[in-house]
Amino acid sequence: MSAVIKSEMISRRKALSLMGLAAAFGLAAAPAVLTVSDAEAQTAAAPTAAAPTAAAPTAGVQRRAARHERRQERRMARTERRQGRRTARTERRQERRTGTATGTGTGTTTGAATTTGTGTGEKK
Repeated sequence: MSAVIKSEMISRRKALSLMGLAAAFGLAAAPAVLTVSDAEAQTAAAPTAAAPTAAAPTAGVQRRAARHERRQERRMARTERRQGRRTARTERRQERRTGTATGTGTGTTTGAATTTGTGTGEKK
């Protein structure tokens, strides 16, 4: 009367084998389930919402235009500052070499304007 119940332990090898079989079955069954139907594609219906016209740009277009304009202004200001630095540097260099400035000299100096040595400008 006493029945012996044996529960069999599943090994890792058997578990991996079962998972591999399940994956293979899933890959094999997917094309069978996803068969091509004979239904035809629907055509696009006329949009119900009014599309924005060219005369009235959307908010995104306005923001983009404003951003572009601000970027251009920054670039122009940067170019003008750079050109001013170059001009001032050239004038300072000319003044060091010849003793006279070529431009109006509206820039500020950061160092002393005196020279040291004999004052003849000769290199030793």
